[in-house]
Amino acid sequence: MADATGGQVVRAMLRGPGGVVRAAGVVCVLIALVARGPVDTALFALVLAGLVVPPAAGAPRGLDAAYGIGLVLAAWSGALDLYQAVAWLDVVMHLVVTGLVAAVAHLLLARRTGALLDPVATDGGAQRVGVVAVTASLGLALSVLWEIGEYLGNTYVDDTIYVGYADTIGDLVAGGIGSVVAGVWLTAAARGRGTGRSLRR
Repeated sequence: MADATGGQVVRAMLRGPGGVVRAAGVVCVLIALVARGPVDTALFALVLAGLVVPPAAGAPRGLDAAYGIGLVLAAWSGALDLYQAVAWLDVVMHLVVTGLVAAVAHLLLARRTGALLDPVATDGGAQRVGVVAVTASLGLALSVLWEIGEYLGNTYVDDTIYVGYADTIGDLVAGGIGSVVAGVWLTAAARGRGTGRSLRR
């Protein structure tokens, strides 16, 4: 029974476009381990851990894939120093990826803990506003944790990790905007076809 359950979990993780991204995440960890060094290996291991979250949240396949692609691209952009080479890339990544992460986090907390209202269960404008507000708050909180991680990484791991006051504020603003958009999308998707089925896998 345990083997069957383990097999089911593996199949669920590899199903659909999100499964392809998770398989790519494993390859990224192996590449980092062989060719990139311990810092990048730790980064891609963290990304791989994040890639298993959408199935646990019951995220729809499109969100699952977009979230995974966003995490992988953000990690490679950092590993290849693209943020320094392309001035606007950092803001775009914080805007898009933070929004995707906030949407998945909202679904995870709603469906695994019941602590939040599931967007598919919203009934009326006030609840939809609440979903947007909570998703935005999650995105901002996660953005703060990320910025703390960047500071600790710069201080104790690798001083080439860029930190600065203007950069931090810009990242937080971009992440907050992206999370608001994500919250609006969650409520719009939940109202799709009048049933909310578009937010189910």
